[in-house]
Amino acid sequence: MAVAAGDAVRWVELSADVMVAEREHLTKLDSAIGDADHGANMSRGFQAAVEKLSADSPGEPAAVFKSVGMTLLSKVGGAGGPLYGSFFMKLAEPIGGSEQLGPEEWMAALRAGVEGVKARGKAEPGDKTMIDALMPAVEALETAVAEGASFASALERSAAAAEQGARATVPLVARKGRASYLGERSAGHQDPGATSSHLLLRAAAEAWG
Repeated sequence: MAVAAGDAVRWVELSADVMVAEREHLTKLDSAIGDADHGANMSRGFQAAVEKLSADSPGEPAAVFKSVGMTLLSKVGGAGGPLYGSFFMKLAEPIGGSEQLGPEEWMAALRAGVEGVKARGKAEPGDKTMIDALMPAVEALETAVAEGASFASALERSAAAAEQGARATVPLVARKGRASYLGERSAGHQDPGATSSHLLLRAAAEAWG
């Protein structure tokens, strides 16, 4: 399996579908420790990204990612827009004009995307943010690729690690973002950004696996 532009678009379409389907769940999570807008922001942003891709029909995966990043930056409020916008913009950087992505290229793209989020949000693992899902995901992907796993298997392991990372945010005390204002009261709740990050990588595994 190699990821061409159409496959990248399919990932974004599936991501939009899942953000719409999980909108109320993300809102519920965010209402406990945030501004209760993460579900609405993510569903609106990814639907707008799909509409933009349909209008533009980009020809390479990097162009797809750049389009999504720009749309999320302009359409999504709160912290999610800048963070997810940066994620998608950075995905594009290591792959340039490549027409197809294999495991190695996706690994480099995902690592760049995660580092972009870290730089933008100044968060580290354990801060109860989307980094707690994204870092395990990229590390699991890198391990799988190094072991010679198939692309489908590597994507599945990456998504599973993101899910585990998201669930592991429940007992954490938030040190970044809106949730950090709650101090110890932020413990006992799953981070909405980590949850949407898992949903995004699960959609990639389904789209490309």
